[in-house]
Amino acid sequence: MAEQHKEATNTAATDGLPDGVAPRKKTNVRFAFACAILASMTSILLGYDIGVMSGAALFIKEDLKITDVEVEVLLGILNLYSLIGSFAAGRTSDWIGRRLTIILAAVIFFVGAFMMGFSVNYPMLMAGRFVAGIGVGYALMIAPVYTAEVSPASSRGFLTSFPEVFINLGILLGYVSNYAFSHLSLKLGWRLMLGVGAAPSVVLALMVLGMPESPRWLVMKGRLADARAVLDKTSASPEEAALRLAEIKAAAGIPADADGDVVAAAATKRGSGGEERDVWKELILSPAPGVRRVLLSALGIHFFQQASGIDSVVLYSPRVFQSAGISDKSKLLGTTCAVGVAKTLFILVATFTLDRFGRRPLLLASTGGMAACLVGLGMGLTVIGHHHQRVPWAVGVCIASILGVVGFFSIGLGPITWVYSSEIFPLHLRALGCALGVGLNRVTSGVISMTFLSLSKGITIGGSFFLYAGVASLAWVFFFTYLPETRGRTLEQMGELFGIPHMAGDDGYQKQQSPEKEKDNVVEMTSTTATTSDVRNE
Repeated sequence: MAEQHKEATNTAATDGLPDGVAPRKKTNVRFAFACAILASMTSILLGYDIGVMSGAALFIKEDLKITDVEVEVLLGILNLYSLIGSFAAGRTSDWIGRRLTIILAAVIFFVGAFMMGFSVNYPMLMAGRFVAGIGVGYALMIAPVYTAEVSPASSRGFLTSFPEVFINLGILLGYVSNYAFSHLSLKLGWRLMLGVGAAPSVVLALMVLGMPESPRWLVMKGRLADARAVLDKTSASPEEAALRLAEIKAAAGIPADADGDVVAAAATKRGSGGEERDVWKELILSPAPGVRRVLLSALGIHFFQQASGIDSVVLYSPRVFQSAGISDKSKLLGTTCAVGVAKTLFILVATFTLDRFGRRPLLLASTGGMAACLVGLGMGLTVIGHHHQRVPWAVGVCIASILGVVGFFSIGLGPITWVYSSEIFPLHLRALGCALGVGLNRVTSGVISMTFLSLSKGITIGGSFFLYAGVASLAWVFFFTYLPETRGRTLEQMGELFGIPHMAGDDGYQKQQSPEKEKDNVVEMTSTTATTSDVRNE
């Protein structure tokens, strides 16, 4: 059956080419590259917030006279606030499209950054964190989804890793902002650090206006001509563009012979919420074995990305360096900038090797290297904690270990989490599945961020990193035993890896879920958060 489907899809692709025109090989995917860059720039917002808060917290605590617990909450609460944005982004992106959702994310973050920059007390600062968190949630969910949907399979890993690239760039910019404004007065410095975060969001919103809409969203809305135009610009050849369109149509439940510019989108059930309830049932309440594995794979990789302690290393790096014996604030922030540079440089390694070496090798190497470096960091901090005098070699081990942690994270676990989770879900479950993954990611990040200082006091700061090393080791075992390689697969071919028959057409999948629907011969259009109800006769 799989061979029949591939043959039928290839035939559809060939039929989609003009008569007498041979497939013309394109030498690049520059347009897809540009679209991925613009969409992924929303991730700068989160990266900048992480980077700038790591240093600004030192000055905020001194200026507003807040406790360590209040600092923990201030730094980590944005991750929980972002849940609102990440779950709202799925519905919003289905309603107004991926492109306008990206603009909305930038606008919301602009308002939050503006509020934080003009905060006069702790409650007002927390209100700004709330608004900014919603914008971050929108950005985290929509950037990888849009990039995955606009990218050809041959370069999807390269392009979908861009959000992590821009998170790292944002972190570096936040560190630089800390260092640049640290010499100003106490009351002005940290407010400028937070307020200037509004500037990138304005530029981003204006630039995104020139992006095309996601071809998959266009097909969901029945706009085949618009989708065909976008695919032609983002595919390596006309044949690939036609093949991708045929697969998206099959996944959306549109018959192969429906070649009009616009087809009717039957979305009458959305008002009752029946289709949305079906999606929750298929993904959460009673999933088929293949869908269950997809869901657990996505949730697992998101959980371990944050549970391995990367936010404790990045967000509290000035505190860690203080524990290592560096007391001068200028030196602290300067050393922290080195962490940002290391993250940014190493993420480029993953960007250019994801589609060459595959997801699994980089993921396993990354997680194993992180575990080893976290052990080294725990040992160095433990030695320093047991000596009243400065121990130069232990300080060197701590600095090298921190750079190693962020470096190994950036070559694998950082970018691959977003690439992997955005490419494995069936089309009609993708928006909800990605939202759940981002939600778990943010909850875990929030828990780690809001407990690090308390955990350090309870089991020592060295013991905290030994704990994170243990979690990273468990992550390696999970990735090795559970996650298959997805390199080079189209989004519609993932079902073959996870045991979801005919995921592109969904007929075999629907038979597993609701056999009574086999009798339906009506093909409906649905959004990515609605259940696909289609019958394809092979």
